[in-house]
Amino acid sequence: MRTVPEYDVIIIGAGHAGIEAALASSRLGCKTLVLTFKKNNIGLMSCNPAIGGVGKGQLVKEIDALGGEMAKAADACGIQFRILNASKGKAVHSSRAQIDMQLYSQYMQQRLKKQKNLDIKEAEVKRILVRDGITSGVATEGQEFYSKTVIICTGTFLDGVIHVGMKHCSAGRIDEPASIGLGESLKSLGFNLLRFKTGTCPRLDKNTIDFSKAVIQEPDNPAKPFSFLTKKITRRQVPCHIVYTNPQTHKIIMDNLDKSPLYAGIIKATGVRYCPSIEDKIVKFPDRPRHQVFLEPEGLHCSRIYPNGISTSLPEEVQLQIIHSIQGLEKAKVLRFGYGIEHAVVEPTQLYPTLETKLIKNLFLAGQINGTTGYEEAAAQGLIAGINAAAKIKGKRALILDRASSYIGVLIDDLTTKGTEEPYRMFTSRVEYRLLLREDNADLRLCKTGYEYGLVNKKVYLANQRKQKAILSGIRLLKTTRVKPNTQINSALADFNTAEISHPVSLAELLRRPQMGLDKISRISRVNIPDFAKQEIEIEVKYEGFIKRQSAQVAKFKNLEKIRIPGNIDYSGINGLSREIKEKLKNFKPVNLGQASRISGVTPAAISLLMVYLRKIHG
Repeated sequence: MRTVPEYDVIIIGAGHAGIEAALASSRLGCKTLVLTFKKNNIGLMSCNPAIGGVGKGQLVKEIDALGGEMAKAADACGIQFRILNASKGKAVHSSRAQIDMQLYSQYMQQRLKKQKNLDIKEAEVKRILVRDGITSGVATEGQEFYSKTVIICTGTFLDGVIHVGMKHCSAGRIDEPASIGLGESLKSLGFNLLRFKTGTCPRLDKNTIDFSKAVIQEPDNPAKPFSFLTKKITRRQVPCHIVYTNPQTHKIIMDNLDKSPLYAGIIKATGVRYCPSIEDKIVKFPDRPRHQVFLEPEGLHCSRIYPNGISTSLPEEVQLQIIHSIQGLEKAKVLRFGYGIEHAVVEPTQLYPTLETKLIKNLFLAGQINGTTGYEEAAAQGLIAGINAAAKIKGKRALILDRASSYIGVLIDDLTTKGTEEPYRMFTSRVEYRLLLREDNADLRLCKTGYEYGLVNKKVYLANQRKQKAILSGIRLLKTTRVKPNTQINSALADFNTAEISHPVSLAELLRRPQMGLDKISRISRVNIPDFAKQEIEIEVKYEGFIKRQSAQVAKFKNLEKIRIPGNIDYSGINGLSREIKEKLKNFKPVNLGQASRISGVTPAAISLLMVYLRKIHG
């Protein structure tokens, strides 16, 4: 007799993935349980005190547009906001904020504690309960909890091992145990596990740093919020500082490489290519005379500084030598030493794009367990897993975001279709249609989806609809309003360092000029455009030609994405496909023709054959 579930959703872990999953499922009316080692560590920022960054800022904006929490938390707790790539095109602008880590954790703890339909318990999950290929809950040391769905968000805790020099110990992060039993449970269920490695920097006492020897990095003024619902950042903003390594620093590291677990062969797991340890930087870039180290405050009322750029697993005494060799850090006191950590990862090609596993029904995985690195990538996955667990319970259509709709779609498609052989980090360069998938239009792209799934309320959705209409109306106004050449207009154009006009032109034509913006257009002709729509209108008009070309590419992409592949399809019965391709399609279980086309080794000819076959069976 099947046990009656106590919960709709059980979430293992309360890091960034677990938080978004828990809030999403409970807000969608599902009775949810979060199981975590320590309630007081919910929302802890284990590594750097920052949210966003190149490619990551887009993820945070999309989480916000869908109804997630990370952007609002960052706005409430941010102490230095900056737009990265500001001198480049709009497609690669990315928001980043230094965060008060203690405030952020408190903010998230309060959100979870006050959330209806959500229980939080301290416990270590030892085993996933499965019956007839369907998860039925989890087992802890002395208790079983039953549920309709389970979401695993274990971060670095799954079989985690911390390394400092030649010393190592089992841990999920510093001073917290690893999750050992759960890893064994997943192996016994047939999942293929990999091992990845990441690391963190030592923490320094700001009162022992000579900031006069550092380069100051001021925040943007005014600060630009992450959330589309935040009107203004009110918290006090602070600067960061930059110092540099030097030849002496590099010599200390090279002289002690034999003490590095990474280079001594103790750590065998794959590390983060785009966030290397200081040992890796010195070895792989021997010609670089120096490397930047960003001194990032961990809070307004906290003395800890995070020296971003010197992640290391070298012994403590060597870490001290490295730090004291850097100008400005000669007398710096170390409050906590850096360490490397290995942890288990479930090969993500074992997941559907919904983040449900292919092996066990109703079991979802989100965050670093899927091979990613970073708070933002984890939160994005947690949100999608929470939405889809709730959708499955309620009998709603699953949410699958494709590569043409969002950075989140690219992230999940890369993981589930291509897999990853190293910790995956989001970058703008991974996104084919990045001119269409900008930070500034995330709400226009995804708010409707958030509303349809129940995480965005009607008031916000209607405001978003008004914004969309205002943008279309404003673009139409600029295209249809023409100005004739006269002394006043040509004098103004000369002041703007752009060519005079000799015949009537539309305001849109003038706006496309590099020297022109809407502020200057308004000095030539009165146009009634609301402030909240100006940025989008200017971008859409200036980049219209590029946007049209990319939109045409998206239309072709969408044609393949629309052709669904039945879950029970028998690839062995399709003539013309090689045995290898049949095996790959059978193992990957692509949900549509587009995903099938991105599987390594599946040829365009095979996709054509599959398309013909699907048309036959669909009539």
